[in-house]
This record gives sequence, structure tokens and C-alpha cells, in this order.
Amino acid sequence: MIKNKKLIERFLKYVSIDTQSDEDSESSPTTKKQFDLANILAEELKELGLEVSMDTKHCYVYGYLEKRGDISNNNALGFIAHMDTSPEASGKNVKTRIIENYQGKDELLSEKEFPELLNHIGEDLIATDGNTLLGADDKAGIAEIMTALEYLKENEEIPHRPLAICFTPDEETGRGTDYFDEEKFKARQAYTVDGGKLGILEYECFNAAGVKVFFKGNNVHTGSAKNVMINAILLANEFINMLPANERPEHTEGYEGFYHVGEIKGDVTDLTMKMLIRDHDKETFEKRKEYLMEVAGFLNKKYAKEVVELEIKDQYKNMREVLESHMELIDNAMDILKELGVNGKTMPIRGGTDGANLSFRGIPCPNLCTGGYNYHSVNEYASIQEMEITTELLIKLTGR
Repeated sequence: MIKNKKLIERFLKYVSIDTQSDEDSESSPTTKKQFDLANILAEELKELGLEVSMDTKHCYVYGYLEKRGDISNNNALGFIAHMDTSPEASGKNVKTRIIENYQGKDELLSEKEFPELLNHIGEDLIATDGNTLLGADDKAGIAEIMTALEYLKENEEIPHRPLAICFTPDEETGRGTDYFDEEKFKARQAYTVDGGKLGILEYECFNAAGVKVFFKGNNVHTGSAKNVMINAILLANEFINMLPANERPEHTEGYEGFYHVGEIKGDVTDLTMKMLIRDHDKETFEKRKEYLMEVAGFLNKKYAKEVVELEIKDQYKNMREVLESHMELIDNAMDILKELGVNGKTMPIRGGTDGANLSFRGIPCPNLCTGGYNYHSVNEYASIQEMEITTELLIKLTGR
């Protein structure tokens, strides 16, 4: 049974707003439509009594709430969530559906294909009609933060620490903290509310880099191509075949890193390939970058000309390096989850959050669960009960 109707109403309102970011855009924010949600959130924070500041150029929303009641911890605690949704699937015209008292039998998705669904028997689930993202990544986190703030406003007897809030743009493009203002965000320890399964706490993430590989071919008429034509498409094929076949996302888990070919555009003459490099281990991460350069060098030597050029850009680092010295953030969340009847556990993020970069900028920032699943796909769904418990987790953290 749905207990917190305000939480769900808020969530459904947020996912109805298209905030998809664009990884090919050079602007900040990468899409202007992210302001559609930012403006709403700024007004809602004001209505909840927070001091609000908005970066109207780069689309960041900051909120601050003074300490209340008899509480010994005077240090501000931050909660952060991102407003954009993934470029990997449309977030426009989201049509939601709620499956109450889910009983399986493939009434949402195939349990054979998505066995995690069997853990939600008896719960109420939110999904889409299968044509768009749901947007729980990360509008579930936003809704949970806002609902926790509303609860604190309505229950004035509950003491809490000073609280700092930030809603960021462009997290899905790896640029969510590019214009983050530490002075406007008054906390020096925080949580991103941007995870998935209830009970999972994350303080480790990948070291990450984005790669563009440019292939330069030589196109001539096919009738006179012998010993002259160099096909950029086949160059890309050679390059891909030199990558370890077992080090792809679909063959890795846990702490295992990978190379991921995500996009290829071009023709015989010019072709661009986009890749990701990911690894939790810093040394292995650097070796992955070196290997790509070796592959490019091999092909350039083979064809006796510059047929391959690499552009490698680091995106974020493994935040464990910082958070190992701030494990009280994990311990507090773990203790509260136990109080709420949830078996908490830590797992490495096979991805990244805004908290990764912020941790290296002086704001230790592990990641909390939200209750969302199958992110970045049209098969995304969220558990209402898990969202409700996550909201309770946030409320209790404000008093630690």
C-alpha cells in the first residue's frame, strides 16, 4: 500500500518534465530544458523555507536550511541529486503506470530477463509504457530529498543539523560538477542520492575516461582501389578486434574494469568512434589508456601514415581515495538502515556520480540508494516502498 502519496505525486510531476542532457553539446547546461525543472525546484525550496540561490547561467539550484533544535552536530550536511536524464533513451512525453501489489507473472517485464523483479513481489512499482525512460535516475532522488524537507517543515519538533541542498545539471554527461559553487553549497560533507537498490551504499567508483578515436582513410574508386584504398570503417574494425574480448561491460562485474565502444559515425574516408575506459584500480586504469595508445601506434606503423588519432579525457576518479577517511558517513547510513529493518551493504559503483568529483574538491560525498532500477533504458522502474524508506533514511540522517 502506498503510504506517502506526496512523495509519489512529486515524483510523477518531476518525471513528466523532459530534462535529457546532450553529451555532444558544448554549452552549459547542455540543454536549456533542464531549466524547466530547475525553476520549479527553486520555487519549491523557497516554499519549504529554505534560503535559495540559483545559478541562472549554468542551471544549479542551491538551498540552505538553518539548524533546528537541540542537536550537538553544528556541521552542515548536504544532499545532492541531478536533474538531467540520460541521453541514451528519450525522456520526452513520459507515460507512467503504477502496478500495485506486483505479483510477477511478467506483468511488468520478463522476470527471466530481469530476475531482480522477483524481489519486489507485493510491492507497488512505477514504470513507463516502454517507449521512454522513467527518469528515476535521478528524479527519485530529487523527490526523496524534497519530501524529506517537507516532512521536517511539517514536524517542527524534530531537530536537525544545518542542511545544504544542490540539484545539478548534466551529471549524465560527466559534467555535473563543472560549475558547482562550493561557497553557495555550505556543507563540507554530503551524500548524492543517486543510487539504485534499497540498502546499497556506495563509496567507491570507477576511474573514468572518455575516448574519441579518429580514423582517417583514403577513398578512391573501388575499380582502382587495389593497394591504394584505406577503409576507415575497416580500420575501426581492426582497432576493436585488438581490444580484449572479455573486458567489455557485458562480460564484467564488481571491481572488473572494461573498454566500451559506444558509438561509431563515419564512412570510408573519415570515421569517429567514442569509447569509455573504466577501472577501479588507478594503476590498471592508466595501463588501459596506455594500451589504446599502443594500438593506435601499431596501426599507424602498419599503414605507414597517421590513420588513427586518439583523444583521451579523464572524467572522474575513484572517490574511495578520499572517503576511506570519512567512513562515519557510511556508518551513519548503515546504522539507520538497520533501524528501518533494511540490511545495508556497500558495493562499488560501476559508474560514477557527482560525488566522485566533489570528494576530491573537499566535500566527501558517498552515494545513497533511491529505489530505482534498470537505469538508462526504457525498462526502467522504481519501487514505491523503497522510495518511501529512502525518504525516511534522509530524514534520520539530518539528525546525525
